[in-house]
Amino acid sequence: MSQITSKELLLETNQFIPDIFGVHDENLKNIEKKFSVRITTRENQIKIIGDPDNIEMVERLLDQLLSMLSSGNKLVNGDIKFAIRLMAEDPQIDLVKLFAERIAVAPRKGFITPKGANQRDMIQAIRENDIVLAIGPAGTGKTYLAVAMAVEAYMKRNYKRIILTRPAVEAGEKLGFLPGDITEKINPYLMPLYDALYEMVEFNQVQQMLQDGHIEIAPLAYMRGRTLNDSFIILDEAQNSTLAQMKMFLTRLGFRSKMVVTGDITQVDLSKDTKSGLIHAQEILKNIDGIRIIQFKEKDVVRHELVKKIVRAYNQTNE
Repeated sequence: MSQITSKELLLETNQFIPDIFGVHDENLKNIEKKFSVRITTRENQIKIIGDPDNIEMVERLLDQLLSMLSSGNKLVNGDIKFAIRLMAEDPQIDLVKLFAERIAVAPRKGFITPKGANQRDMIQAIRENDIVLAIGPAGTGKTYLAVAMAVEAYMKRNYKRIILTRPAVEAGEKLGFLPGDITEKINPYLMPLYDALYEMVEFNQVQQMLQDGHIEIAPLAYMRGRTLNDSFIILDEAQNSTLAQMKMFLTRLGFRSKMVVTGDITQVDLSKDTKSGLIHAQEILKNIDGIRIIQFKEKDVVRHELVKKIVRAYNQTNE
């Protein structure tokens, strides 16, 4: 039988209380539910009642949130909600270090903050290596982070262009079955990359960068025969590349360039007798210096809470 105790915390300043508590104390209610504690407040004093271990986690959470806010960090867009979830999953997590790995995109778009330890590891891996493979289920932020890192690097003039590519093979469809000319056939496959870009860069700026050739979005087949220098290159949905396509793509890496490969090896749409280039690559490249492989799990899903449950349900079905 768990011991029930209580602890009173005195926040050194009440300046950040509204940010931590949330509108109508929404964040406190979330903390109570997540850690099975009861919280009462009076001015800048908080009383926590519950299991000692859970009280300790809540105390660490509040201390770290206060530290970040006191350092001038703005916690927005559900950052505190994610912080609560992360602390519940890993009581030893250092939220300050995690949130320090922010990605600076276009000025009006602000910063993008990693939503978990694996997202932080992916950001660090991209900064430190020329090739990074990010593998895991839908909703873990692989493509979004890769595009954000590309935008940040381009804005800092580290690279002259951003190249975004995907295999034009999905759900068993072939380009010949789709209506329109080649551009109209290809665009549906590339829309997720456009979506990520438009979230980080103003629409008109994206259009200008596309027109000037500073951003190139094309199917994987268009990469053949090229050498890509001074470029930040992203291969998305790489699980749908063949072994030959993956080898072709990785060997396009030129001087002063960086590659990020993302994909979900549980959602391969190739024919059953065709092995995924991403599955093969993670097996043969894992011990090469300069190449880093980041493995995301269902706990890393940062979309709607139901997405995480859906991924878990399908994983259990496949076991």
